[in-house]
Amino acid sequence: MVGVLVVLPLFAAAQNDPDLLRKLATTMATDQISSDRFEVEVWLLASDQRLTRYVKNPDKRLFILNTVFDAAHSQTLDPDLVLAVMQVESAFDQFAISKVGAQGIMQVMPFWRDEIGRPQDNLTDLVTNVRYGTTILAHYLSVAKGDLVEALARYNGSRGRLEYPELVVKAWRTVWRNKSSSDLPDLQESCRSYGLKACRYQ
Repeated sequence: MVGVLVVLPLFAAAQNDPDLLRKLATTMATDQISSDRFEVEVWLLASDQRLTRYVKNPDKRLFILNTVFDAAHSQTLDPDLVLAVMQVESAFDQFAISKVGAQGIMQVMPFWRDEIGRPQDNLTDLVTNVRYGTTILAHYLSVAKGDLVEALARYNGSRGRLEYPELVVKAWRTVWRNKSSSDLPDLQESCRSYGLKACRYQ
């Protein structure tokens, strides 16, 4: 049976989700803990070359990758999934602004800052944006009980449609792949539930 997504406006979802607002407030008020450096170095070797097509400057690539790994580790996310979201959302442009006002490398909506009382936060700052984005994505994965398609659609504000999850899953599996399909049970379950075309890239 194909999964069904339910449409819910993004801002309304934020207003009705005090748990997410609490998580965002906590994340942004807490210093980020650095990850185990050996684990980071192994991942960096695999990821740096893939990022070169989007980010030419090696120092900036290293900064992006370290930021992503630390934030993903803090939120128990696969850092490769975060990179796939960034690719689809902004093509790694930290100054990107969408037609609806989403900002930065993970295209975070400014209303989140206001909702948690931090209007001063600069969403074009790489670290700030990634911390917001990974917190939101991790929360939606938790709410969706590991349903990757549902979580991605919530993140993009496009619940009820599969276009965005298709794009992210395709990028995740074709560009940023560091894990085998057997290591990603949530992805396998989403493929079965929604019949994603992108799953052929597993």
